[in-house]
Amino acid sequence: MSKNNNFLASITNGYSTSGESILLGTAMLDGEVVSGAEVRIPLKTLNRHGLIAGATGTGKTKTIQVLSEQLSSFGIPVLMMDIKGDFSGIAKEGEAKSFITERHAKINIPYQTASFPVELLTLSQQNGVRLRATVSEFGPVLFSRILDLNDTQAGVVSVIFKYCDDNKMPLLDLKDIKKVINYITEEGKDEIETNYGKISTSTTGTILRKIIELEQQGADLFFGETSFDINDLLRFDENGKGYINIIRLTDIQDKPKLFSTFMLSLLAEIYQQMPEKGDADQPELVLFIDEAHLIFSEASKTLLDQIETIVKLIRSKGIGVFFITQNPMDVPSGVLAQLGLKIQHALRAFTANDRKSIKMTADNYPTSEFYQTDELITSLGIGEALVTALNEKGIPTPLAATMLRAPQSRMDVLTDTEIIEINAKSKLVRKYNETIDRESAYEMLTKKIEAAYEQAQSNEETVQEKTESKEPSTATVVGKSVLKVVTSASFIRGAFSILSKFLRK
Repeated sequence: MSKNNNFLASITNGYSTSGESILLGTAMLDGEVVSGAEVRIPLKTLNRHGLIAGATGTGKTKTIQVLSEQLSSFGIPVLMMDIKGDFSGIAKEGEAKSFITERHAKINIPYQTASFPVELLTLSQQNGVRLRATVSEFGPVLFSRILDLNDTQAGVVSVIFKYCDDNKMPLLDLKDIKKVINYITEEGKDEIETNYGKISTSTTGTILRKIIELEQQGADLFFGETSFDINDLLRFDENGKGYINIIRLTDIQDKPKLFSTFMLSLLAEIYQQMPEKGDADQPELVLFIDEAHLIFSEASKTLLDQIETIVKLIRSKGIGVFFITQNPMDVPSGVLAQLGLKIQHALRAFTANDRKSIKMTADNYPTSEFYQTDELITSLGIGEALVTALNEKGIPTPLAATMLRAPQSRMDVLTDTEIIEINAKSKLVRKYNETIDRESAYEMLTKKIEAAYEQAQSNEETVQEKTESKEPSTATVVGKSVLKVVTSASFIRGAFSILSKFLRK
């Protein structure tokens, strides 16, 4: 059997599926497309997570677009973290340009343009559906991990949450928890010590500084109401296509703390609320996290451990998580080991460190008799990638250098006018974009402090009035003194003595 036939048999056997699948493209050998060597990813395994990596300009965004389009077509909603802002065009139909039709002729896949249902979401003031969560929803453990607190400091946060629960004080936003911290170290210090134990002011000071650091990255916009219901990510349009929810994050690239905080809270919320699905035929939701190094580069070890744990567990809920980054080494090994699908676009070897990194990257892929992986990674063209996945039995598929199909939707961003049109039709914008600031810990403690101050003032005035009413006036004191003198025996005797002398004369 010839090399081509061996290769075709290897790919055909490795990527055959009995259930529904996503068609990524066609495999290549020695730089040429091998007819019939289709690379298909079973829907059943997409909750086993994935990695899409490659240098800038190699086609990562278009690969995400292709995956999202096909997921949507199968009725699977998508959540996409769009850091660069170049993904929104998926809402509009593409154009059958010559270079696209030529590519599809090579890989023998018909090309048809299409648009897909989109919701535009935001963590900031950009146009779109506002994403928020309350401090209470985080809970003391997750909130402490976000702030990277030690055990002592985390214990104090637990006391704060317990005090607020006991006194029915909602912790909605950051000003609430800051107010509680100030209260327990000042006006409410005695109350806290009596009921919960003594708390060091140095500890509360550290916690407060950590909260302010988070606040300075824009977290005050994220914490609050109305809290986003993750069930609103699981929507379909009238044609049964899953909604592609795009979180526009172009203005938080320099705020990794906020990004990692949001990601951890979102994953935790999805894990807590979604029911167990077991071995389902397709995922319930797929998340694409672009520029994933923003999560990992600034995250503490505690935060990384939490993310790794959730990634391990969340697949049982039918949730797939895909990390997109330039270098696979950006993803911690503990997380990388959980990723079933790997799509590796080209990497560039400009330095000795680059070559070392490429060698390490190649070692993460299955060995292949058809490729010298570390050399092939540097020679892949735009829209080409090394692919390996899990088949329906959970066995890794053969490594396949793949010419990927093109997106059916627009490969460009939406205009400002188009964004306004999408938001104007959105039910979620109307649901979540009203800011609510109901009575919570901040207002309740402010009232408590003001009431205590007014009571203290009232008590002081009462004491002063009683004191003044008991003290006699100066005239009274003088009068009583004179009366006492003139009625005394000594005075009377002296007066009579003087009077007798006067009469004798």
